[in-house]
Amino acid sequence: MVERADSGAVAAETPVVPGVGKRRRGWVLAGVAVVLGGVLGFHRLVPNWPGRVGSLMESFLPWGGALVVVLLVVALVRRSAVALVALLLPVGVWVDTFGGLLLTGEEGGGRELVVVQHNVSDENRDPAGTARALADSGADLVALEELVDPQLAVYEKALAADYPHHVVRGTVGLWSKHPLSGEQVVDIKPRSIEVGWSRGLRAVVRSPYGDVAAYVAHLPSVRVGVGGLASQRRDESAALLGRAIAGESVEPVILLGDLNGVVEDRGLRPLTSQLALADGGFAFSIPAAFPMARIDQVMARSATVGHIRTLPATGSDHLPVVARVTLE
Repeated sequence: MVERADSGAVAAETPVVPGVGKRRRGWVLAGVAVVLGGVLGFHRLVPNWPGRVGSLMESFLPWGGALVVVLLVVALVRRSAVALVALLLPVGVWVDTFGGLLLTGEEGGGRELVVVQHNVSDENRDPAGTARALADSGADLVALEELVDPQLAVYEKALAADYPHHVVRGTVGLWSKHPLSGEQVVDIKPRSIEVGWSRGLRAVVRSPYGDVAAYVAHLPSVRVGVGGLASQRRDESAALLGRAIAGESVEPVILLGDLNGVVEDRGLRPLTSQLALADGGFAFSIPAAFPMARIDQVMARSATVGHIRTLPATGSDHLPVVARVTLE
């Protein structure tokens, strides 16, 4: 007769191996660190579809450093050696990509122009105060966007004493301490936008160091929604502006503008591929209350853009940015 096991018997327990759970969590952290390092280093390989996911990710690429810090804290709490070693990858990539922006750089001298770029906002309730703040910067050139009536007249009056030369085309303008010539509209209007939209200009600055071609532009806005990043118009406008600058006969060239994109965004490649970027400084310019990204840009050709920084908040939802441009 076969005896059955007692139904009340206690089942054998699975043995617990000390440290197995921690090791598994350590490998998970290590995997996340490797993926983060890959994204930071090879973001250009991320497809831009659907929803322009590549551009969306690149818009916040510098904040990958914050994720590295979070992973480092977790790895230290877990006491995971493998995760700490893996974190060397994203740390190295971030430092190589953005570390130079942390340096303040040296003060320039000689053949240089100080330039300010600011989207003053068409809802600015204190245009006079904004103008005074910009004039106090002592810049040679001041580029403004979202110039609308009646605020435009306020800017023209408030800046006249310090900047006797200026040009306005559509909703963008350039104020200069030096004479201007060759003022003209730069057509960067996407095909889907109605006639009357004008956000680009070009002028030649008669600087003490020779002629400089200055461009001021305000590219179309982008929106983030359920379908991803809507940047088609911005990208088309950037391509038009890139073509205009590529055909510019005057050197050096300085581009000042609200480009509605960070310099890492592939949508701005028509510009960033042919113009030099700032040597240092993050200068996050929007939103003014808690800046998360810099979409207000200073770029140049046959010139070097030094350290870029923000000025104190004005009546705009953007912060002004200022940089020294050394001419070659």
